[in-house]
Amino acid sequence: MGHGGNIIEELMTDHREVEEMFSRIETMTGKSQELRDLVDEVTIELVRHSVAEEQYLYPAVREHIEGGDRLADKELADHGRVEKILKELEKTDTDTAQRMQLLQLLMDEVTSHVQDEENNLFPRLRQACSPETLDDLGDKIRRAKSMAPTRPHPSAPDTPPANKLLAPGAGLVDRARDFVTGRGKS
Repeated sequence: MGHGGNIIEELMTDHREVEEMFSRIETMTGKSQELRDLVDEVTIELVRHSVAEEQYLYPAVREHIEGGDRLADKELADHGRVEKILKELEKTDTDTAQRMQLLQLLMDEVTSHVQDEENNLFPRLRQACSPETLDDLGDKIRRAKSMAPTRPHPSAPDTPPANKLLAPGAGLVDRARDFVTGRGKS
């Protein structure tokens, strides 16, 4: 992740990448390690994306969109549900019915969240912000994703300033764990 463009273009490209990974998951049959690797990849991308949105998108929504507090709070609640599912997936064996149920729940939650952002939030943000503001937010989102955690941390703060202070440290620890274990390298 890290594609260039304004915040909306950046996040929509992330959405398409995750949708593509979901399509690959849906077509997999009986390849335990391959599925485990793909679920790790989805988790890494979703966590980075969510942390960046929590640091920059939702504060911008609060600042620039009328009724933005309500919108941002709804999106943060969506993130909370997704992060809890990701944490459960992390603890669940690959070859179980529970894992497949959790994956389906994850895909349903993320798909609903993406549709809401793209059909409701993004058009309102585009209308409320100048192109320069959207470009600046795109740069901030890319920087945040590069330092974000790669594992779910459901009890971590999801609003500034605490999330901006703690996420880089959690990200460093997560990336060190990933390096040692080889997670996300397939």
